[in-house]
Amino acid sequence: MKNQDFTTSILVEQSPEEAYNAILNVRAWWSGLYGESFEGSSEKVGDEFSFRAGDGAHYTKQKLVELVPNKKVVWLVTEANLSFVDKTDEWEGTMFGFEISQESGKTKIVFTHQGLVPEFECYNACAPAWTQYMQERLVAAIKKAS
Repeated sequence: MKNQDFTTSILVEQSPEEAYNAILNVRAWWSGLYGESFEGSSEKVGDEFSFRAGDGAHYTKQKLVELVPNKKVVWLVTEANLSFVDKTDEWEGTMFGFEISQESGKTKIVFTHQGLVPEFECYNACAPAWTQYMQERLVAAIKKAS
């Protein structure tokens, strides 16, 4: 059976270490598009942060659950309130994260939001937003951090 979780990938010139460090600074890449705000920390396992965007349309709280230096970062969504869908907590219990590897002299970053599937009401809004954050904001944050 084909995996339906949302996933997208990017290639950057910077090292896996530079990409990893930029990913841990969520404020640098998960912002700049929809009036986002943050509370909390996101750098070590057990850290939690809340994220708000779109004048309150999106609220989630994340807990950092897995870190493999320069290779992997995973957050668990522990709370969710998406006011633009009927099931406002549909992100709750999902996980999103990054796999970092080297490919053809570049750094490949694969982003997956495990549990964000086409059956979710927010999928058609959330998947393009994630793509935009990865392709525009994360790439810029990694370049800036190097």
